[in-house]
Amino acid sequence: MILDLERFLAQERPHWQALDQLLLHLANGGSLDLASAQRLHHLHERAAADLAKLSTFAAEPESRRALENLVARSYAEIHSRPPNQAIKARFHPWRWFTQSFPRAFRRRHAAFLVSLAASLVGVLFGAVATVSDPTSRHVTMPFGHADMRPSERVRSDEATGAKAAVHGHHASFSGMLMTHNTRVSILATSLGMTWGIGTLVLLFYNGVGLGAIGADYILDGQGRFLAGWILPHGSVELPAILIAGQAGLVLAHALLGRGSRSPLPLRLRHAAPDVVALLSGVALLLVHAGIVEAFLSQYHEPVLPYSFKIAFGILQSIALAAFLLLAGRQSSHGNPPHAP
Repeated sequence: MILDLERFLAQERPHWQALDQLLLHLANGGSLDLASAQRLHHLHERAAADLAKLSTFAAEPESRRALENLVARSYAEIHSRPPNQAIKARFHPWRWFTQSFPRAFRRRHAAFLVSLAASLVGVLFGAVATVSDPTSRHVTMPFGHADMRPSERVRSDEATGAKAAVHGHHASFSGMLMTHNTRVSILATSLGMTWGIGTLVLLFYNGVGLGAIGADYILDGQGRFLAGWILPHGSVELPAILIAGQAGLVLAHALLGRGSRSPLPLRLRHAAPDVVALLSGVALLLVHAGIVEAFLSQYHEPVLPYSFKIAFGILQSIALAAFLLLAGRQSSHGNPPHAP
């Protein structure tokens, strides 16, 4: 085999540097999450293979010695970790939710933007369909919203809201919606196995219903009711569904392997921790949204002012955005460096 030594060194040296960074992180007392541990193992195997190639050349003795030292360090780190380091690998739910979940969200932000774009296209389509052809409501609107005009539903809900809450009707309805949204989220993620096509179609379809209902209520002069009804739980529920779509697109990207020379099993192993983190975070967000819907969203005026519910939803949106964008950014010994 003829090897272009200069090109080989230029191509592989960044991977050696990434391995060295991970080893220095561990040497300074840090710990690795599952994705970083898998990255360490992959870089070690790659460095060992590079060493075998480099050993056939008399040139570059310094590079060979440095690589020998690097491979020896990584081998020792992988196969002889001190017992006290195993304690650090235990699962910490709070640390996972406040660090691993938002980091996975930011790391895969491009997939979230695609998920958001597919949903917004659906919202626009549903709104335009409702405005241009009101009879399309029987096709675009879910949950029986096409059966009555928004003003009729508002009068009914405001008249019977408190009574329905006392009899538990709101709680049962919220439970039904929570179950539905959980199914939609799991489906959006699992449809990533269709190379993302099914995920995008589902996000588009979900957006169509939202856009159709929104346009219908606004055209009927019930925009304030709609905001007070949707915002308290929707400010968490809708982003959760988008994040589920994001997880599905991460899975699809691993299957497609665009821009990666790694084999499919390795790509899936690298994507799995982020997919699991995102989908688990979605589950917690949907539980929170279901509780808010049962105890706040379904209470309308005169029980609860719409202005209070709208303000609650806006503040909750800001808090969720800040959490996803900022949580876990602080540097600590427990945060592994990002390898290329």
